[in-house]
Amino acid sequence: MAAVFALGDGCVLSHRSAGVLWRLLPDKSGRIDVSVPGRAGRASRPGIGIHRPRSLAGTEVTERLRIPVTTPGRTLSDLRATCPAWEVRKATRQAEFLKLPLANLRTDGSRSDLETDFLALCRRHRIPRPEVNVKVGSWTVDFLWEYERVAVETDFYDYHAGRIAFRDDRSRDLELRRHGLDVRRYSEELVNDNPGKVAADLRDALGLAS
Repeated sequence: MAAVFALGDGCVLSHRSAGVLWRLLPDKSGRIDVSVPGRAGRASRPGIGIHRPRSLAGTEVTERLRIPVTTPGRTLSDLRATCPAWEVRKATRQAEFLKLPLANLRTDGSRSDLETDFLALCRRHRIPRPEVNVKVGSWTVDFLWEYERVAVETDFYDYHAGRIAFRDDRSRDLELRRHGLDVRRYSEELVNDNPGKVAADLRDALGLAS
């Protein structure tokens, strides 16, 4: 609770920490995940992982044990962006077993706000809708155009920084190329701040007219 209140009004427990609070995942020592509305006024704090979702509706926030927290449905959606698929499945089964309300659970196949934003970018720029979160070899790619053999990975800096993430990303790209895919990576900043550049690059990859 202290981590939530330390960051001010509107902050809520989220992601893995919310999963633990809802009894969807086992408690593990480590950082506390908190979602913060907006992008200003909250500095980073030791031991606290700060998430800044582009949207966090009032219907996606509640309280449990007097702690502000994302709803079970929103929590599962956030876990899809940050946890392995097997762990998300485990959390989802637990939510169903506990009969928790799962409103706000994403139904477009996306696992994060960034993936939802990318799909919206495709719609705005009249780019054919890709398959979402598709298994290719031992990896799951964010977006796939099967016929054109193009795959897109959308990256949050928080989860793709560091030596291990760098190594995993290169291993993933190598295997995807062995499957004949042209792999394009777009950061959160590119998708949200330079969507035109992303769309132009993607149209080139897909062989679409400008």
